[in-house]
Amino acid sequence: MASPSPTGNPTEVQMSQLVLPCHTNHCGELSTGQLLKWIDTAACLSAERHAGCPCVTASMDDIYFEHTISQPYINPPGQRDGRNGVCVGQVVNIKAKVNRAFNSSMEVGIQVSYEDLCSGKHCSICKAYATFVAQAPSGSKVKLKPLTPQTEEEKIEHSIAAERRRMRLVHKDTLKDLLTRSPRETELETRDGSAAVPAEKTRVESVELVLPPHANHQGNTFGGQIMAWMENVATIAASRLCHAHPTLRAIEMFHFRGPSQVGDRLVLKAIVNNAFKNSMEVGVCAEAYGQEMSVSRRHINSAFMTFVVLDQEGRPRTLPMVAPEPGDGVRRYREASARKKIRLDRKYVVSCKQTEVPLSVPWDQSNKVYLSYNNVSALKTLVAKANWALAREKEKVRMYTLEEDKFLSFRIEMSVRIAAGRAFSLLSDLRRRHEWDSHYASAELVQQVDDDDMIYHVVSQTLSHENKPQDFVILASRRKPCSKGDPYVVAFRSVTLPTHPASASFTRGETLCSGFCIWPESEETSKVAYYNQATPGYLNYVTTNVAGLSSNFCATFEACEKFLLKNKEDLIVRLQDL
Repeated sequence: MASPSPTGNPTEVQMSQLVLPCHTNHCGELSTGQLLKWIDTAACLSAERHAGCPCVTASMDDIYFEHTISQPYINPPGQRDGRNGVCVGQVVNIKAKVNRAFNSSMEVGIQVSYEDLCSGKHCSICKAYATFVAQAPSGSKVKLKPLTPQTEEEKIEHSIAAERRRMRLVHKDTLKDLLTRSPRETELETRDGSAAVPAEKTRVESVELVLPPHANHQGNTFGGQIMAWMENVATIAASRLCHAHPTLRAIEMFHFRGPSQVGDRLVLKAIVNNAFKNSMEVGVCAEAYGQEMSVSRRHINSAFMTFVVLDQEGRPRTLPMVAPEPGDGVRRYREASARKKIRLDRKYVVSCKQTEVPLSVPWDQSNKVYLSYNNVSALKTLVAKANWALAREKEKVRMYTLEEDKFLSFRIEMSVRIAAGRAFSLLSDLRRRHEWDSHYASAELVQQVDDDDMIYHVVSQTLSHENKPQDFVILASRRKPCSKGDPYVVAFRSVTLPTHPASASFTRGETLCSGFCIWPESEETSKVAYYNQATPGYLNYVTTNVAGLSSNFCATFEACEKFLLKNKEDLIVRLQDL
């Protein structure tokens, strides 16, 4: 059953489902298709609670399954159960709430866990993000009211939702760019003791007639039902390759291209695109047509699913190789390899906590989207924290600190008589920072990634413990406001570039998370705030200023104000000349 949240968030929906034998697959595990139905239902209820009108699923982001829900499993003597499951009779808890509303679409965050009623144990199953579009009875899109987050968690999700939306929109371009720069020749992997299985042998095609029980309350085919049918044919294709019962580990984005209705026939196609050592990618698509003799089919959905085969110890088995079909088969084979790299980049750069990745992440063309996402979302997360404490105040400059876990972060802010957009343009160019920040000796633009991302080589005036000047390789990511109330953002983080290795002349420094947020206060006044999550090499300098033993921070920020005021008129003239 689904119920509103007792926490006061008007969009939050909580659903609890008791797992029954009719919900399980042939392995005794909760069917992933059934789980997808529950997820889509809860997310839709949350979306419609905010929109106040019918909503349709536009997409479902990558889902990584951490656990399965299975029936009791009796191991042979001396062996342990390697599966991460619990028995039928346990409860699946789903929590869904709208993270952010855009013009006519909204992002819904979904958290899924299971509960052992006997022991009281709770464990996460997966986390997902779905995009819904509000529709009027006429079928036209509805302009949504903005969502105001209340808690720290909601503020973080609300802020980062804009970055996730940006990443979704450029996903296809990222894949295309990676394939363009990859070798055209497909080199088949060699694996000891196994011959390649022709991909054609894994092909599955199935047809479903959409009946009234398959429709949602608007008369269209229920999105969760389509996802369940797609998971079914994908599992069959994976089984044909490995001749075993595969376990679904991840689903790459479901993208709904159009609706289907009761009476439509849905043709579901699946094939193994590529098999890596311990995992395989299965491509699935769904097409719809209205009459039995109709030759015109509508492509309504597609997805890519990653399967593994586990042994009794819970370890992935080595899989057979796949020999792709000529033409489209080779294209799908190459794209599967590119998607695997993108998934690894995304998991390494985006999903990890800040403490789980090195300060300087290697930058290359294929992971630029995810590094940019990580850069901006890390700063937005820091900005949304609730426990900032005022440490010092000197005239117009205020300094705040945030102590948590292993990090000491600080924030310096002041109001400046300059339009937010002009301050954004001036502060996002690191080549001019030496004009107001005495710690900067120089900053060279080494790579213009795109309009929003640049990589700089920065030389600092500050000497290290080795009595050498420090240098940095910094990714600067800029974002204009996504909607009213959002700040202008300039985020900085360290990256590594093969063209700029550490030099004996400098001590290579690193920055984990820093940058500017600029909020418009009026047409000609802005609140400018600088944030920094202090790294060990910077910590002594921070604590000296926090304790009041130095006023360098305040002096630097006052110099920043003078720089902005001095150059705002020059900037207006340059913009008018463009």
